[in-house]
Amino acid sequence: MTKKDKNKKIDKRARGKKYKEKEALITESSYPVPQAMELLEKISTTSFDATAEAHFRINADTTQADQLVRTTVTLPHGTGKKVRIAAFVKDDQIESAKKAGADIAGYEDLIKKVEGGEINFDIAVAVPEVMKDLGKIAKTLGQKGLMPNPKAGTVTKDISKTIDELKKGRVECKMDKDGIIHVAFGKISFGAKKLTENYEILMSAINEAKPVGIKGVYIQSIAITPSMGPSIHVEF
Repeated sequence: MTKKDKNKKIDKRARGKKYKEKEALITESSYPVPQAMELLEKISTTSFDATAEAHFRINADTTQADQLVRTTVTLPHGTGKKVRIAAFVKDDQIESAKKAGADIAGYEDLIKKVEGGEINFDIAVAVPEVMKDLGKIAKTLGQKGLMPNPKAGTVTKDISKTIDELKKGRVECKMDKDGIIHVAFGKISFGAKKLTENYEILMSAINEAKPVGIKGVYIQSIAITPSMGPSIHVEF
């Protein structure tokens, strides 16, 4: 079987009967936010509680530093996903980091665990004082997208506040190489009202993060989708 034939087979499976039934519910080219959120509840093709995703296409030249979009936002209802947080902190900060909600907290001992391939966390945060020592595991963490970064808000002096926000549902909005921001903003089970409230906060944060280098049209299109299912274009 050629690669082209394999792709056709995958496409056929991905666009099966159930998918087409859900896709048929989308009868307009775009929807106002409230209607889009109500429809989002109906088009998931999974039996489990799917993630609600938003995809913002930005009118940016991604090769220009002054046109890159990157920001963080704390969603009022969180993402519905439990995250495991590792805090790289000085020894006298370990207890407070754990009280704030860190699943793992440490310094040299935690660095050694990562060096040994033990990575049992989804997000890593760090205080500025330990960053110089994270160089030895920067490649390991970087390959998994876990390296603490000031731009992502994961290098911070207020480690307790940062951990608390991440646990409550703080997300990073970062444009990819194609100029699209992909971000989860809840679970389908949240219902239209909570998803709308999360989405509006998300939209506001992305608007506020408009780079000075982007002139004219900023956001070209917005689509929302369950983690498995068709997409809905949203009016904005």
